[in-house]
Amino acid sequence: MKLLRHGARGFELPAVMISGSNELLDASPVTSDFDVAFFASDGIERLRKAIADNRLKSVSLQGKRLGAPMGRPGKVVCIGLNYRNHAKESGMEIPLEPIIFMKAPNTVVGPNDDVVIPRASTKTDWEVELAVIIGKHASYLSSEKESPEYIAGYAISNDVSEREFQLERGGQWDKGKSCPTFNPLGPWIVTADDITDVQQLEMSLDVNGKVMQSGNTSDMIFEVNHLVWYVSQFMELEPGDIINTGTPAGVGLGMKPPVYLRAGDQMRVHIQSLGEQRSRVISAS
Repeated sequence: MKLLRHGARGFELPAVMISGSNELLDASPVTSDFDVAFFASDGIERLRKAIADNRLKSVSLQGKRLGAPMGRPGKVVCIGLNYRNHAKESGMEIPLEPIIFMKAPNTVVGPNDDVVIPRASTKTDWEVELAVIIGKHASYLSSEKESPEYIAGYAISNDVSEREFQLERGGQWDKGKSCPTFNPLGPWIVTADDITDVQQLEMSLDVNGKVMQSGNTSDMIFEVNHLVWYVSQFMELEPGDIINTGTPAGVGLGMKPPVYLRAGDQMRVHIQSLGEQRSRVISAS
């Protein structure tokens, strides 16, 4: 299934698309929103039952905004330098363990919403990433073999980053990652059962029609199941939490000379089986 939210910001309504069908169904009879409470209450299974019982009516997206496919998450956990080619372009050693940092939950916006360059920024960058949506509480998992039962689904994430704030203003990554609009998510969450092999997904990001990033999740240093297990050793993962799993080579910082986003730029972000985002870049007011 594909879970999505549509409508004006702050007033989004939940809808679901059945695998192999283009019909969109109103999920409101099951839940008021795809949020932490939905995932914590076995919402995906309740949704499946409602579909099987023909309790959901068709709905149209024509003329409607797509919101982020879930309400504000409890936390956004990010993994740095998790692609071999990205570590290489950054001039850094392959990490021996996953590098973890956090991103403010209120950075999450719709897949086609504007991305705002912060005030005083000259180094706003792009990062296509696979996002893992956590489906239930995970703490101290005993092995990565347990991880799949804690994964609700997957989505496209653009881990927008301000490199000066991240690397030159105190050496603390979070503040270069947590500016408003810095995490377009979606267009939808694809439930985990609809992805045959999450470690074999093509991914790309274009700026103004030029391909900047082109990679595959097979290049991850630490695979998805390992990451879920690993993060659970250091913090409790809760339903609706997001793990951004890293980005392949081709970020603006890694170019010679570096290239960064400017107002008016258009980004197209794609991951195989997960859809596509299109974001316009604007300046902060």
